[in-house]
Amino acid sequence: MPLLELVVSGEQSGRTARSLLKYELGLSTALVKRLKRTESGLTVNGVRVFTDAVLRTGDRLTVDLNAAERPTAVAPVPMELDIVFEDSHLLILNKPAPLAVIPSSLSPGEPTLAGGLAHYLGEGFSFHPVNRLDRGTTGLMAVAKSGFIHDRLRRILHSRDFFRQYQAICTGTPCPQTGSVDLPIGRAPGSAIERQVCPDGQPARTAYRVLSTGGGFSLVELTPRTGRTHQLRLHMAALGCPLAGDWLYGTENPDLIARPALHAVRLELTHPVTGKPLTFAAPLPKDMIIVLERFVCPS
Repeated sequence: MPLLELVVSGEQSGRTARSLLKYELGLSTALVKRLKRTESGLTVNGVRVFTDAVLRTGDRLTVDLNAAERPTAVAPVPMELDIVFEDSHLLILNKPAPLAVIPSSLSPGEPTLAGGLAHYLGEGFSFHPVNRLDRGTTGLMAVAKSGFIHDRLRRILHSRDFFRQYQAICTGTPCPQTGSVDLPIGRAPGSAIERQVCPDGQPARTAYRVLSTGGGFSLVELTPRTGRTHQLRLHMAALGCPLAGDWLYGTENPDLIARPALHAVRLELTHPVTGKPLTFAAPLPKDMIIVLERFVCPS
């Protein structure tokens, strides 16, 4: 159960619960309104209170974040989950391919990560993915267990407090071998999923570095500075080096790899409640290792 607690200090004595919730615990006005309508969302010393209650030194204000959640309408699906980290506030998972994160009207009825987590977390589950990965992208992603935690993490995306790094296998070798791509991205006309580089698109920036080359392919390290849909795939294609197996922005080749060769290899974040720095790494999946061993780093 995700809980937030605050023991009122002498300096905070005399303030209302509403004031402490908003300015000390960082809850949004909308969340405070939802909590005050619940039976168990707000308590002081174990007793339900309303937001206009005045607190004194030593009082313990407790927030049950689950009380304000709206369950996600997704059918639970039993599946094996590779959970790297879990506490009462968030999960870090190593997502496989070709698992979609959320249900899609384009593939009705297929298993999704949302369904797997609904089964794992049980009744009342509310899905809050922080950094979504395409169905064909593997690796680390964060899932908040409440809207409050999701909002806190969303605010620090693309900052040093929420750092993501990817590795990919691309065709050819970018020139220069270290650099950045700063090209805006927008929707491609007539497509529900395809994106394109376009002058009136949203700003998008990616840093890249070649790690090794061979056999017409390169292993590259990619660091997104923004989070646009298909950003890394599209930016590598713009360099003339689309990802191996990228059917949308490169060349489909299921005999080589059955998906775009992209993996979220590293995730660093500051825990939104404890303030503790967290660092996670996920090794490259088997299908990418096979390509590397065959072409880039043959034995």
